[in-house]
Amino acid sequence: MKCIALITARGGSKRLPGKNVMPFAGRPLIHWSCEAAGVASAVRRTIVSTDSAEIAAAARVAGAEVPFMRPAELSGDTSSHYDVVAHALDWIEADEGALPDFLCLLQPTSPLRTGADIDGTAALVTDRGGDSAFSVSPVAIHPELMYRLADDGSARHFLPPVGGYRRGQDMEPLFHVNGAVYVIRPKSFRERRAVMSPDAFGYVMPPHRSVDIDDETDFVWAEALMLRFQSARIAQSIPNLGPMK
Repeated sequence: MKCIALITARGGSKRLPGKNVMPFAGRPLIHWSCEAAGVASAVRRTIVSTDSAEIAAAARVAGAEVPFMRPAELSGDTSSHYDVVAHALDWIEADEGALPDFLCLLQPTSPLRTGADIDGTAALVTDRGGDSAFSVSPVAIHPELMYRLADDGSARHFLPPVGGYRRGQDMEPLFHVNGAVYVIRPKSFRERRAVMSPDAFGYVMPPHRSVDIDDETDFVWAEALMLRFQSARIAQSIPNLGPMK
């Protein structure tokens, strides 16, 4: 299997400026994604796509390649993720003479994702012959417990109410995309012009490894979790941490 990890990390960030290189548990935030890719057995090469010289320098220190700088037209707030990935794939194909079998997309704002999570997501594609897979985590609040509020403050069930008392374990397990790992087949990606296929597989990650940093509150929460488990991660080369106690 030929799998290349692509970490997409632009320099601009409105809610948390400079977050991709902010000190996080003692290292630049992007370092943790580079490290996870580096220990994943499925990944043979890790490439970072960025428009920032500062991010590029931090990624190289963490062991990743930054063989090109992302064009400005692909680095804005409204830039298409498809175009960013397509640009990187064009470079990889030119550099290696062929497309890799698989591309593993990682975002630097998911620092608690482990090498085992990357391998687990990749295995869903390789072992089951799938076209793509992505990481998910259980929803924090089930839709059965959600309400709409009218202008007068009256509450109405979001879903049709189910009769009788419902415990959490009686409700259908539901999951949301956590953004930590995507594994795709580049050839299919080009054909469908979308990251995920309709028949994609989902790899389940626990909530404490699924924090996606978007603002300062996310950053503080994720760093607290990282510091809680950092010694174990370093000692065991980023293992699957198991359930939080």
